[in-house]
This record gives sequence, C-alpha cells and structure tokens, in this order.
Amino acid sequence: MRENLFKEALLNPDTFPVTWELVPGRGAREAAQEKAMALAKQAAVGGKIQALTVTDNPGGTPAMSADFMGSEILKMGIEPLVHFTCKDKNRNQIESQLYALDRAEVRNLLVMSGDYPVSGYQGRPAPVFDLDPIHTLQLVSEMNRGLEYPGIKGTVRHQPSDFFAGAVVSPFKATEAEQVIQYYKLKKKIHAGARFIVTQLGYDVRKFHELILFMKLNGFDIPLVGNIYILPYGAAKMMNRNDLPGSVVTDKLLADLDRERSDPDKGEGARILRAARMYAIMKGMGFSGVHIGGHNIKYEQVEEIIRQGEELTAQWTGLIRYFDYPMENGFYYFERDPETGLNKETPEKRQGRPLDAEIECTYGFSRLSHKLMFEPGKKLYGIMNRLSRKVAGTKMEGLFHKLEHLTKVMLFDCKDCGDCALIDVAYLCPMSQCPKNQRNGACGGSFKGWCEVYPGKKQCVYVRAYARLKKYGEEAQLEKSIVPPCNWDLYQTSAWINFHLGKDHTSKGQGRR
Repeated sequence: MRENLFKEALLNPDTFPVTWELVPGRGAREAAQEKAMALAKQAAVGGKIQALTVTDNPGGTPAMSADFMGSEILKMGIEPLVHFTCKDKNRNQIESQLYALDRAEVRNLLVMSGDYPVSGYQGRPAPVFDLDPIHTLQLVSEMNRGLEYPGIKGTVRHQPSDFFAGAVVSPFKATEAEQVIQYYKLKKKIHAGARFIVTQLGYDVRKFHELILFMKLNGFDIPLVGNIYILPYGAAKMMNRNDLPGSVVTDKLLADLDRERSDPDKGEGARILRAARMYAIMKGMGFSGVHIGGHNIKYEQVEEIIRQGEELTAQWTGLIRYFDYPMENGFYYFERDPETGLNKETPEKRQGRPLDAEIECTYGFSRLSHKLMFEPGKKLYGIMNRLSRKVAGTKMEGLFHKLEHLTKVMLFDCKDCGDCALIDVAYLCPMSQCPKNQRNGACGGSFKGWCEVYPGKKQCVYVRAYARLKKYGEEAQLEKSIVPPCNWDLYQTSAWINFHLGKDHTSKGQGRR
C-alpha cells in the first residue's frame, strides 16, 4: 500500500502542511477543468502544497466528479483531498463510491453534509441526505477495519481500506444554540472516526482560538486545519448576505474590503497580506495546518501567502488586532481574555442566558405523552405495549397506524418514516423540519439561528430543540449518542408499534428486542 504523504505531514508535529482548494466546475473538457488541472500540475511541481482539495458539486450545482479529478491529481504526484458530501447519494451509492476511491488509492476525504441542491438539469434536483456525515464516518471507519455484513454463507469481511477521513466544524456562529450544537456534533464526528478537523470560513480570531480550547477541554488530540479564504469584495458581499451558507463576513470586514478596492492594485496586496497574517496566527496559535481557498487564485499567490506567513509567524500575537471581526451580540463559548484579545480557558456560564427560540405549548404535551406511553413502568406503557402486540399483523393495524399518523401530522408534520426520531430532537421531526434530514445535529449552514434553506422564515430545527431542552437543563442530550440513519424497511408503518415490538432504533438502543 502506497504512502499517504498528506496524512504523514498532518500527523507530524514538526510540519505545517498546506492544502489548496480547486473547483472543477461543470463540464468535462471546459475551461474550468483544464484550468484546475493546470493549477494542480503547478502545485505538484512547486512542492509547497501537501494536498489539493477538490470540491463536490459546490453551491448545490452540478460539477465534474471530485472523485475522478482526485484520481487524476494523484497521477501528478500530489495528494488529493476529496470533498465527500452526503447530499446527492443514498447509502448504497456512498458505499459504492468509497469502494471506487479505495481501488483508485484516493485516501484523503473531507466528509460533510454538502450544500443543499439548488439547480440541475431541467430544474432543482431531489436532495438525498440518506446518511449524514457522522454515519458516513462510521462507514469509513468500519471499512478501514474490514467491513463486515451478513452474506449467504455467513459473515462477509472485506479487506481493510486505508482512508484518512476528516470532518468540518464551524466555530463562527452567532447564537448560543447554534454554536453549542456545532460543538456537540463535532464530538459525535470525532467519536465516529474523524481523524482531522477543518474549520468553516470566518475571520474572527477569537473563534479560531475557541476551537483549540474546546478540543483541549474535551481531550481531543487530532489535527486542526484552519480555513483561509483569499477574500475579494464581491465574494465578501455574497457571504455578508449569507448567499454562501456557513461563510461569515461581518459588516466591519466588508467595509474594510470596500476601502481596499481603491488601492492601486485594487486590493490584491491587502488580500494576500490578510491571508498571510491568518496563516501566521494559525501556526502560532497551534493549528496543525491550513487550507487555502479563493476564486481565480494563482499558484504564485498561494506561494506568496506561505512565504509571508512564515516570515510573520514569530510575531503572530501582534497580528491578532487585525482580526477583530465579532458578530453583533455574538456568543462565545469561552470568556474573553482582555490581555491577549483571545479567550480564557474558562467557558462562559450559559445557564442564565435567554433562550434562542420560543417554546411552544405542544412541547410540554409531547414530553408528558412520551413519558406515559413509551417509558417502561409508566401508567400507559403496558397498555400501549399490549395493544401494539395485539393489533400488529391484523386488520386493525392499518386503522391504528392511520390514527397515529394523523395525530403526528397535526403535531409534528410527520413524514411517516416508521423509525421515529422525535425523541432524539426534543419532539421536533428532523425528517420533515430539517431540509437535510440531519438526525445528529445541525449542518454548518445556519445563520443567526435561521435554517440555511429558509433564511428569515424557519429557525434551524436544532436551535429550537436546544432551547426546548435547555429550559429543563437537558440540552446535553443532543450530544449523548449517535442516532442511526433511518431504517427505510419501516417506512409507512406504525412507529408506535415498531417501538413496542423492538423494531426501531430507539427500542434497540434500549436493548429491547
């Protein structure tokens, strides 16, 4: 098995690897693909870049396969880091894609939910989101051990793969609920097998530092890669409007970029210097490496950022003042250190803070109903259990199911998946109220508490769930266990019966069969 030079560099504390993002674009032999391959060749020859990241249908639009381009890059003698998203593929296709990458010896993956699909051939495509990043990381981990599954003649075990898979986190969230949920999900990603973490895009130095402290506080000793985007005014304006979900540019930063446009070079020097300063701060602060991205960036500019960044690293603490871009009334996980401009190691006290979402009266009803009918030893549990077993497989089962479904449609907008996740998300349905069907926590695209797909119209379902649980001091439930993907064998069957007969994920998690 060949060496993975990116993995070796990232795990070596004496190196500071740099990755550079390439965007393949739509088409097979168009200018975008030829340009990306030419830049890859320059990077391979230049020797300053340890891996080239390849985006997977960015912005929710079609593009050249990141997998194929990754295999082409590998032939040039440089490591690809393939963005591996969950938005367009069901679990079988994800597994199939991993087999192909393994055979092509493309080892490095950055696993993420992916941008919500917005356009395609003859209109908007259907989003899939069958697995979330945590499920995908679990699958990758099992493949690395040698995937096992039942076959005709007994258990089948594959030869182990050698993937080096990472995940993404955003420390750049404005509200308490959004930020804490990001960190809850980060814990799950690491427990599922993430070997390194890459940040989302932002320019608040305290938020970068916050992530380091959070990892330290929780005893996570895996590499962190900081995200550096060479930011022109046009892209900044889009990010400021939240047209690129997950990327944060404040009004103050946008105003600075606007002034820089009047420079003789139209702000290019300022953009490169800003990126170099970020490079220096991240290296000095303790990140393991950096990821560099940007639209229409030349390889020579990337080398210049590395050169200037290395020169500035010794004085990184003096550069903190250039990245004072907090979000208005933004939440920080740790207390501010006025001496350094960064954070103390003391988490902020969250108990007295106001909730980030209203609590509907239906939540109290849902808690009470669940306790009575679905907790062993409670008054209605035995009745529901006996009734479920009695009607299962009879003509009455259809009527029983219709009654359940009607009730849950009115209360929860139920999609009748049969493997109910209401209990996991504070009685909010992630299959109907999260466009990405995330069963283990929010994606990175929310903005000021609003859903990426419905900004200003619908709050992120996990912001609402966090507020509901925090009211009772139970918000940590959102980090406790990994919720498995929906079992579609149970689709359009009674979730109540499935629970009481030990068929769904909740009852199996309780050890009931």
